[in-house]
Amino acid sequence: MLANLAVALTAAVVTAASTPLVARLARRLGAIDVPADPRKVHRDPVPTLGGLAMLIGVLAGLGVAWWMGGFVSLFASTSEPLALLVGVVVIVLVGLADDLVGLPPTVKLAGQIVAALGVAVFGIQLVYFWLPGLDIISLSPDLGLVLTILALVAMINAVNLIDGLDGLAAGVVAIAGLAFFAFVHRDQAVGLVDAEPNAATLAVALVLGAAVGFLVHNWHPARIFMGDTGAMLLGLLLGAAGIAHVGRSAAPTDADFFGTVPLLVPALVLAIPFLDTALAITRRTVRGQPVSVADKEHLHHLLLAFGHSHRRAVLVLWYWSALLAATSVGPAYLPWSRLLPWLLVGVVLGVVATVLGTRTPPPAAAVEAERTPRRHTG
Repeated sequence: MLANLAVALTAAVVTAASTPLVARLARRLGAIDVPADPRKVHRDPVPTLGGLAMLIGVLAGLGVAWWMGGFVSLFASTSEPLALLVGVVVIVLVGLADDLVGLPPTVKLAGQIVAALGVAVFGIQLVYFWLPGLDIISLSPDLGLVLTILALVAMINAVNLIDGLDGLAAGVVAIAGLAFFAFVHRDQAVGLVDAEPNAATLAVALVLGAAVGFLVHNWHPARIFMGDTGAMLLGLLLGAAGIAHVGRSAAPTDADFFGTVPLLVPALVLAIPFLDTALAITRRTVRGQPVSVADKEHLHHLLLAFGHSHRRAVLVLWYWSALLAATSVGPAYLPWSRLLPWLLVGVVLGVVATVLGTRTPPPAAAVEAERTPRRHTG
């Protein structure tokens, strides 16, 4: 626990400290998001490439993990830390290229696949999976590789899609990281997995630290954007944490229900961006548009149109993500008979918070500025 906390704190502090330096570099390189068209939410030029600061924080966290005694067995006996490093470096290079010059969707997807392949080849790969009624399903190396790549690419794009408002993606990822860490801690406490730090806890400590550290500068009004560089980095680490834990956890039981599918814990918390992705693909397909065409009909844009301020829209989506986190992890700690009433109260409060903004809409000019999408969120 202390080793994981040290890694998370290191990643957070280094990310927060290096973000202003990265913002200066972005300005020198001309990596500035200028609100030159009506699709932009922000009114002033904002530097991008915030993912570089996250990369620095993640590398610092990996360095501390290598130096600390708690991770000795992980670094000595497995190549999983190297898998994280390779995946992180590749996905950041892809993100940088996209943020600086723009990549065609097919090239961007190919880069995501290469990053996911690097993670899998160096040791973080699905070995088996669990489905209700079928118990554990052992996967062949080829099938495990394909499913690992699909899972990672899906997580990468889910996080990238929700990066549409200041602090939204970083906050949702931080909530997902906390939920997943709570699930892993429960497994360690009951003896389902080794209590020693492992690749899953290392990955989630890194992503949690990077997200929280960057959020210091990304809360509205944001002083820097994470860009594709940061969003894809967070998505890859979050996905890698779930995959790494699946390879170590024991067979789930029916009593655990949602909380016993470790790969799905972060996915359930990210149900909002996954739903948003499905809706975006559906409406663009129906209209005969390319899937990559941007629009202003994402869930967070609708909240702005309903009258929520920028910050309140983010807080509403954070709330629903936290409620989904409680739904996914709660059954691992409490029986459904005790958990369900609290979840129902949470849903009622969430509905009230969601519709509250429609009663006191901001002035027309503010609505127009708030409702338009910001940048590259697709």
